[in-house]
Amino acid sequence: MTESRRYWVAFNRVLGIGPVRLRGLLDAFGDLETAWNASEVELRQAGLDARSLANLMQARERMDLNEELDRIHAQGFHLITWEDEAYPPRLLEVDAPPPVLYVWGEITPQDRWAAAVVGTRRPTAYGIAVARDLAAVLAAGGVTVVSGMARGIDAAAHQAALEAGGRTIAVLGSGLDRIYPPENRRLAERISQSGAVVSDYPLGTAPESGNFPPRNRIISGLSMAVVIVEAGEGSGALITADFAVEQGREVFAVPGSIFQGPSRGTNLLIRSGARPLVALEDVLEALNLEAVARQEAVSEALPQDDDEARVLAALTSEPVHVDEVQARCGLPASQVSASLAMLELKGRARQVGGMQYVRAREAPAEYRVE
Repeated sequence: MTESRRYWVAFNRVLGIGPVRLRGLLDAFGDLETAWNASEVELRQAGLDARSLANLMQARERMDLNEELDRIHAQGFHLITWEDEAYPPRLLEVDAPPPVLYVWGEITPQDRWAAAVVGTRRPTAYGIAVARDLAAVLAAGGVTVVSGMARGIDAAAHQAALEAGGRTIAVLGSGLDRIYPPENRRLAERISQSGAVVSDYPLGTAPESGNFPPRNRIISGLSMAVVIVEAGEGSGALITADFAVEQGREVFAVPGSIFQGPSRGTNLLIRSGARPLVALEDVLEALNLEAVARQEAVSEALPQDDDEARVLAALTSEPVHVDEVQARCGLPASQVSASLAMLELKGRARQVGGMQYVRAREAPAEYRVE
């Protein structure tokens, strides 16, 4: 496993090779070691464009793969890749999930029960109070609090979760060795002991402004619900809300004064359809943890068989009539109906009316498609 990790780290450092192209290389070559050592002709045939191919060739010449891996371990970090059972299952559901996660601390099965609490870097006293109280309620309810460790709302949520004895995950827009903002270094250390600090950016990556919008898809992807506490109209927290909607997550917004700038974005979210957070317990109620636990228990107890796999493959994010499902998978109507019922029970398919079905929690939009 250590041997193969070198290549995951290596490809993660090649500009132009993101989740979609990496998946194409895995499909073409079977594993990343073979892809790393493939000829230019083979790589072109696998779909790499000229720019990505040139970047890969340069990376081969300058990169010491063992040294890259040693740098990660020497600083107390570790890796999780698509191949690992420890990869967060909710994040794996989203469109183009990051192939590699750099982790300081531990992501555990308990972190499946997670909610994001995010907001402006310039909050009001009201916003700080809501973020702290909400994070404490979530932590007391066994829910992991996910945020971005930015100044303001994010930091307040992390701190309150820790003080309540709960778990929390911080997602960075930089390498793990470039904690930002720097005054949150001690907070990051505390989080690593009661949760995890996570990034999909290689070590040494500076906290540049363009890194933060993409990392927000990880914040929402790790979570069952996202709460925007305060956000101005141009706040990055609103990007997290957009990703949450695409990923099928519940989105809450905290209502605020129409005269306060930090409430402008949240009030607009509510007008656009986000659920107003009117009581701290609203999030716990919406998560319906007992029902989700039962659903996941069924999914684990009843593994997917060949019929279910064929029926699931016939479904997409767009509604498909049961007759069309039968035509696509070539199974008798009775087997299709039974498989659809089981897939619904497992939370992998959903009926949307008129005998039409969709694949559950599939994000329709793409981001970072390189």
